[in-house]
Amino acid sequence: MYQNMLVAVDGSHTSEIALKEAIKLCKALQGRLRILHAVEIQFNWEGTYADPSTLWDAMIRDGADVLRKAGATAAAAGVPAETKLIKIENIGRRIQDVVEEEAHTWPADLIVIGTHGRRGINRIFMGSVAEGVIRIATKPVLLIRGE
Repeated sequence: MYQNMLVAVDGSHTSEIALKEAIKLCKALQGRLRILHAVEIQFNWEGTYADPSTLWDAMIRDGADVLRKAGATAAAAGVPAETKLIKIENIGRRIQDVVEEEAHTWPADLIVIGTHGRRGINRIFMGSVAEGVIRIATKPVLLIRGE
């Protein structure tokens, strides 16, 4: 059964719901939990408007805060959890790739991820990390739909 569960979080309400579902599963199955957050910069900065390293540092701090809160949520529920922040610095490497890689190297039996369930034009423009994970995952994926 599922003993090692990897949950990807981004600080959104939907990822909080996914985290709570992963915690429930870990409690029920006496499993282990790893909480993952990936930080990526998806643009090639040209100009003098702001220092990109300042933005990058802020994104890393925010990611660490997301993980701290997620770890505290798991601990409050009595589920010990490991947290991991991954920095994506290579253009072309995507969050879904990082989730899949982490699922193998940890190794996870199940990937838990929230989905916003976007449709139509919003889906086209915003894309979906969850959809990307489903397309490439070789491990089972549990999608948790946001409210």
